[in-house]
Amino acid sequence: MRAPMEYAVVVPTIGRPCLADCLQALAAAVGPRPAEVVVVDDRPAADGELPLGTVDDLPIRVLATGGRGPAAARNAGARTVGAPWVVFLDDDVQVLPDWAERLAEDLSQAEDRTAGVQGRLTVPLPDDRRPTDWERGTAGLEAAAWATADMAYRATVLKEVGGFDERFPRAFREDADLALRVMDAGWSLRRGRRVTRHPVRPSGPWASVRAQRGNADDVLMNRLHGRDWWTRAEAPRGRLPGHLATTGLACAAVVGMAAGRRRGAALAAALWTAATAEFAWARIAPGPRTRPETVTMAVTSVLIPPFAVRHWLAGQIEHRGVRPLGSDR
Repeated sequence: MRAPMEYAVVVPTIGRPCLADCLQALAAAVGPRPAEVVVVDDRPAADGELPLGTVDDLPIRVLATGGRGPAAARNAGARTVGAPWVVFLDDDVQVLPDWAERLAEDLSQAEDRTAGVQGRLTVPLPDDRRPTDWERGTAGLEAAAWATADMAYRATVLKEVGGFDERFPRAFREDADLALRVMDAGWSLRRGRRVTRHPVRPSGPWASVRAQRGNADDVLMNRLHGRDWWTRAEAPRGRLPGHLATTGLACAAVVGMAAGRRRGAALAAALWTAATAEFAWARIAPGPRTRPETVTMAVTSVLIPPFAVRHWLAGQIEHRGVRPLGSDR
């Protein structure tokens, strides 16, 4: 057995209360301790102290980045550590009690050309009912590849590839982009044995509509990595083609009615209704089918396609002519 590898932990946060639970779980983990824990305060305007909880036995250091996004926050934290491995944790996860022991095994068993080792995520779902649409979406993280909710990277590799691409402003696709650049540089990634719990965080009824902003990030991924990046990054395809068609039908119905072409407008409206109903049922059927969930799914299923198209078009404009990270150096 190799000796345990020294590691540091970087946790970007916007000050959510779950940060305290994340740090307390990390402090309670049995096994080699982190050389340091860098909590990166990425609130645009720091209003009060961060909810760190009582974790006096963790070597915590707080670094402020002023709301530049999770990619920039992780870069800032990683640049300040001296350990050979950097473990990125999200502030809404909780490592299991044996996490540090399993992490030591994961890092010690990493081959020379292994750049990163991913932790295994588990999402607790209700036992007494079917999960909601939001809960099922969070549970999808269990199969996600190279998610930085729990991902360890060699510090030297992060420096070699330029770290996270800060043009990704949200906690979306920035981890897949980094993984692809690492593998394109000749390194490998693998899944480890350690397990981290990812509870479903509270959300409002419009969370699925706000999530459509990620369509702009998918445009950026297309420009940087080609249209086959989905396969190489092991990322599931979304429903954008269907949303484009549904939104097109809605536009055709409105334009047809304005132009006095009632038959064509009626046909487009009927097809739009069928497409929207199919989308809504696909989200309602596997869920708890309570009245609030059904109403939320029905309303948001009308809104999601046009919002997805809007953000996709915005991404096409914003990311035209984009170049790979570091290509201008």
